[in-house]
Amino acid sequence: MPAEAGEKRGAPKGKPKSKKQGFYSKVMDEAKRLDFELAAGVEGVDDEIALLRVEIKSLLANDPENIKQLMEATNTLVRLVQTKYKITKEQRQGLKEAIENVIKEIAVPLGIGIGQIVTK
Repeated sequence: MPAEAGEKRGAPKGKPKSKKQGFYSKVMDEAKRLDFELAAGVEGVDDEIALLRVEIKSLLANDPENIKQLMEATNTLVRLVQTKYKITKEQRQGLKEAIENVIKEIAVPLGIGIGQIVTK
């Protein structure tokens, strides 16, 4: 809805202009809104890649038989790296296979069979 003549735009009186009053802010508590504002200023996917790697490592250490979640996290990591580097479909497949091989090399010594990883 466009602003009518004489109607003021911007944050309501008493509200700081820097606060985002968007769609999501209505369902977030104050702590999440602050985190959201901080996250909105982050560029790139490096933090998400690092966080996902930590989560994959944690999964391998604490729940190595959760192959479905490991594969989902691995596939997400591949997509994030692809996004970061804008790699081709062929390069993506190679990266996916490399990550799967790392999981196999870690999972096998933990007693998880290769067939479980490939078939699940």
